[in-house]
Amino acid sequence: MNKVFLGGTCNESTWRDELIPNLQVNYFNPVVDDWSGIAQAEEKLEKEEYCNIHLYVITSEMAGVYSIAEAIDSAHTKGKQTILHVMPGGFTADQLKSLQAVCKIVRRLGQIAIIKPDLLASARLLNEMYSSMSYESLNLP
Repeated sequence: MNKVFLGGTCNESTWRDELIPNLQVNYFNPVVDDWSGIAQAEEKLEKEEYCNIHLYVITSEMAGVYSIAEAIDSAHTKGKQTILHVMPGGFTADQLKSLQAVCKIVRRLGQIAIIKPDLLASARLLNEMYSSMSYESLNLP
């Protein structure tokens, strides 16, 4: 069964609120009010065992770069389909240039990287992947 891990920018970013109503897929949202050890363990289990598709949305609200590291780690993980979606609004030209380089790495690893303001592009992609492909047909490394 396909299940999507919704990783990426937290820091009070609202991209998940926009994306989730448009998803026709099973997903795990790791954002919780209390980031406890139990929440961390649940995220790890979902990410490693249950979610075969990892979506990382990066917005200018990001406070650090950990989500980018997670996306690169995921892109290297056998059996996982990784989608990196960079929302370009609010980034400087130099930041976007760096994020474009990160996207090249993700693509070079055979994964998907998108830089566009249309978050619904990822929703459409996920819905299409979910409806038309079984996990086995993703042909992941």
